Amino acid sequence: MWYHRLSHLQSRLQDLLRGRVTHWALQQSNFKSLFPLAIYWHHTASKSLNCVWQQHEDHFELQYANNVMRFDYVWLRDHCRSASCYNSKTHQRSLDTASVDLCIQPKTIHLDETTLFFTWPDGHVTRYDLDWLVKNSYEGQKQKVIQPRILWNAEIYQQAQVPAVDFQTFLETKEGLKNFLQNFLLYGIAFVENVPPTQKHTEKVAERISLIRETIYGRMWFFTSDFSRGDTAYTNLALDRHTDTTYFQEPCGIQVFHCLKHEGTGGRTLLVDGFYAAEQVLQKAPEEFELLSKVPLKHEYIENVGECQNHMIGVGPVLNTYPWNKELYLIRYNNYDRAVINTVPYDVVHRWYTAHRTLTRELRRPENEFWVKLKPGKVLFIDNWRVLHGRESFTGYRQLCGCYLTRDDVLNTARLLGLQA
Repeated sequence: MWYHRLSHLQSRLQDLLRGRVTHWALQQSNFKSLFPLAIYWHHTASKSLNCVWQQHEDHFELQYANNVMRFDYVWLRDHCRSASCYNSKTHQRSLDTASVDLCIQPKTIHLDETTLFFTWPDGHVTRYDLDWLVKNSYEGQKQKVIQPRILWNAEIYQQAQVPAVDFQTFLETKEGLKNFLQNFLLYGIAFVENVPPTQKHTEKVAERISLIRETIYGRMWFFTSDFSRGDTAYTNLALDRHTDTTYFQEPCGIQVFHCLKHEGTGGRTLLVDGFYAAEQVLQKAPEEFELLSKVPLKHEYIENVGECQNHMIGVGPVLNTYPWNKELYLIRYNNYDRAVINTVPYDVVHRWYTAHRTLTRELRRPENEFWVKLKPGKVLFIDNWRVLHGRESFTGYRQLCGCYLTRDDVLNTARLLGLQA
């Protein structure tokens, strides 16, 4: 009897391997009773669908859409989108994650067209669309960038001929706002032109895409070279390329500049795509890129000018990447405000200096420098997490206004217009 059962199963396996059987249910009682610890593949094939899955003891493995994905069973129970587990109106989880058995396993799994059904020990059924699983799997996210970008040096940006957006179009139309934000997301800088050269109108432009972030410099800042604050920006000296507010735990996301008046010479603004420079480091010296993304540093701002008393400290590596796909999302580079390096052991610090020198060399390549003369009426938006800025020295009276924007609100506005951000 045992021999005949085994022969029958071997015949079924041969049929499966020859493609004669496209789906074999997990609950084949004869097979399970004979080999209770075995793991079985399940195939579903059609002209439009090719799906294979395997139920392991501690996870579920799915092959679909050229992806091999692995899902923990607790994850599959936790992300259930049934009415009792998830509020589809508020897009919030109702399930108490802490109540899920950490050793949970589904009783049954089956596929109906493009939907997988997991039945749990208490009878609850969770259903997942295959494409949803691909989109939300760890393996799927590893292959996906959070925000598409075009990396640039001066020549690439100039050849792209990215247009500025007219003030009225920007304020009054969704199309103008969307075009502006698309350029900003792709290049990290964008311009609005024909803006009346006043602080009030600059504020109006900024509020079109975000809440204004109030900082130690106020809500809207207005400055000349009067050294009214303890910062080199309030002078007429040249400024090397840098990230602003590296001494904040979260550096300001977006910076807005509007030159209201300049009676003198010089003062051009320098813009450098920090992500382009970092990409060059990654290609030429990946171990140095890795070091710059791992070593935490302190940046510090100490101010003691009149009533302005501040001592700010921010901590983080120069290059910040998402751990799952290594996508760069923030460069924290400011040689002015970098504090004493006391967070790096002696046997690492020299290698860090070497890596920092490599990045600095890329940032300072002349071909990576895009210079622009800010003039009344043209407002510049800078992604402070990506594009470094500086300026050349100047003479005469120069009056600027601007502000910082909350990054979350800028990205929120972009997503509501259908952009990937």
